[in-house]
Amino acid sequence: MPKYLPLSLLLLRIGIFIVFLFWTLDKFVNPDHTANVFSKFYALENLGTSIVYVIGSLQIILIFSFVMGLFKKWTYGIVLLLHAVSTFATFGLYLTPFDNLLFFAAWPMLAACIALFLMRDWDTLSLGKKTSPTLS
Repeated sequence: MPKYLPLSLLLLRIGIFIVFLFWTLDKFVNPDHTANVFSKFYALENLGTSIVYVIGSLQIILIFSFVMGLFKKWTYGIVLLLHAVSTFATFGLYLTPFDNLLFFAAWPMLAACIALFLMRDWDTLSLGKKTSPTLS
C-alpha cells in the first residue's frame, strides 16, 4: 500500500464530512431553506419542520458514523448516493454554467465520494488508530 494512501483517504473523508455537516446543520438552523430545496429540486412539496428535523437527525447519525469510519460499505455508500442524487437533481443549473458556478463544486466532491467508496478497504485511519485493510 502506498505510504500516504490512508492519510489521503482520511483527508477526503474529513473534507466530505465538513460539507455534509453544514448541509445537515442547515436543516436545524434554517429548516425552511431545506424545505425549499426539497421542493425545488426533488419535487417534495410541503415538508414540515418536524420532517426536516427527522431528516437532519438521521443525517447527523450517518455523517458522524461516516467520519469515524464505521460501517464503511454502508455509510460511504449512502453518502455517495445522497451526494450523487443532489448533484444530478441540480443538473439543469449546469446548463447555464456562468450563472451557477458554485454548483460545479459538486462534481469533484462526487469524484471524491466515489474514490473513497471504491478504496474504503484502504481507508484505515480512524479515531487516531490504524486498522488493517480487508481485501475483497
